[in-house]
Amino acid sequence: MIKMNRWTMGISAALGWLILGLSLSVQAESALEYFTDRNGLYSGPSVEDQVALMDSDHNGFADVFEVRAYLEKQHGKGYQKELLDKWESSAYGKSCSTPFAKSLYGDSTR
Repeated sequence: MIKMNRWTMGISAALGWLILGLSLSVQAESALEYFTDRNGLYSGPSVEDQVALMDSDHNGFADVFEVRAYLEKQHGKGYQKELLDKWESSAYGKSCSTPFAKSLYGDSTR
């Protein structure tokens, strides 16, 4: 068994925290570089680009059915199932029993 005095343990702990801090800052720097161009501006896809990718019927917006299809294509079937089931329930008008809910939230073609 290795015996360490308090001073040695303190130095070891400080070095451990220093190494952890340096590794986290390196990770943050690489993530920052990934999302920005050389001028420091965001260069990834815009929200408009993402919605256009989801908009399979090309009507200008992505409904919950298109969002679910896109997310499941990206992350696998069943991704965020509970949340998307709730959204679809609202879209079908099942979460609100008032007569106008179906015309507001539902799509009669689905």
